[in-house]
Amino acid sequence: MAINTILVSQPKPEGDKSPYYDLAEKYKLKIDFRPFIKVEGVDPKEFRAQRVNLPEHTSIILTSKVAVDHFFRIAEATRFEVPDTMKYFCITEAVALYLQKYVTYRKRKIFFGKQTIDELAELMKKHKNEKFLLPCTDILRDNIPLTLEQQNIPFTKVTLYRTVASDLSDLEDVYYDMLVFFSPGGIESLFKNFPDFKQNNTAIAAFGPTTANAVIKNNLRLDVHAPHPKAPSMVGAIELFIKDQLKKK
Repeated sequence: MAINTILVSQPKPEGDKSPYYDLAEKYKLKIDFRPFIKVEGVDPKEFRAQRVNLPEHTSIILTSKVAVDHFFRIAEATRFEVPDTMKYFCITEAVALYLQKYVTYRKRKIFFGKQTIDELAELMKKHKNEKFLLPCTDILRDNIPLTLEQQNIPFTKVTLYRTVASDLSDLEDVYYDMLVFFSPGGIESLFKNFPDFKQNNTAIAAFGPTTANAVIKNNLRLDVHAPHPKAPSMVGAIELFIKDQLKKK
């Protein structure tokens, strides 16, 4: 299975530096980038239908930069002035720093974990009297609310944005040796755009267990799975696969 062309189902990296570019140069590959999914915000009417009262909450749980954007978008749309006393619990430091787009960082109570909801929940348990709001997508991973429930952390979930399939019709007659996916939504988009898709000799790479499960559930062959001990990154996993294919020549 020779790999010469790869389609990564994510936006093109910003700037000139990316491990994907290094991989392309090293193995003389053509790597294209195209988001298979896009995010759309719910409108104020849909938000109000969920009957969530923003002023009742004293803390916000933020699991992504997208969640940050849509929380402040809906706050503005509904004329909710976010109080200076609001506390922010962010999944990572990167998400926490992103808050600077909307608030004066040093004047706010901002907490963050290293990477997982488990780490963040440990921080939240120290603030038992807070009323937490969880802004999220319509396809929120189950482990987030389950972890909060298991830790007896009271929270209100509110859907502020949804993930929908991108229009990929222009790719109908374009073929790649490998397709790279990072979410189940990407797999759904593939079949929504191309219901008769046949994998044949196309290699499929998936990042994370939920994406890998989506590949298998759709009766596709999973050729590359990251992360794993020898390759924590998707680029590393793809390179291992290419090396293995070259050995078989």
